[in-house]
Amino acid sequence: MKAYRLQFLAIVTMIILACGGSFSTARIDSAVMASDEAGTQETTVFTPDQIMYCIVTLANAPEDTTVKAVWTAIDVEGEDPDLKIDETEMTIESENVITFSLTNNGLWPSGKYKVDLYLNDALDRTLAFEVR
Repeated sequence: MKAYRLQFLAIVTMIILACGGSFSTARIDSAVMASDEAGTQETTVFTPDQIMYCIVTLANAPEDTTVKAVWTAIDVEGEDPDLKIDETEMTIESENVITFSLTNNGLWPSGKYKVDLYLNDALDRTLAFEVR
C-alpha cells in the first residue's frame, strides 16, 4: 500500500511540473523596521523627519520570488483610519535581502502605522511602528 502512495505522489508531482507548476520553499526569514538603510538601528519608533526602512531577509528564494510592502497609516493625526500610503513590489534577482523605504517630503504625522509584507502575493506578516 505504501508503494502505491509513493507512486501516486510521484505521478502527481510530474504532472504538475509538466503543466508549468512549481513548488517554492521561499520564506521570509526575518523582517525588521530600522532607522538606517543597513538595518543596524532596529526600531519601532520614528521621529517625524525620519525615513522608515523595512529590511526583509529571505530564505530559499528563487530569482522569480516577489515581495511586496504595503504601508498604511492606522491611527494618525489628521488622517482617515487605515489610510494606504504606498505600495512597492520587488522581484528577487540575486540578493536575499530587500530594503523597502518610506519617505515624506514633509514631516510624518504622529500616530500608529504598519507595513504588510506579501511573499508571492500571500500576506506573510505585518510590522507595526509609530511616529512620535
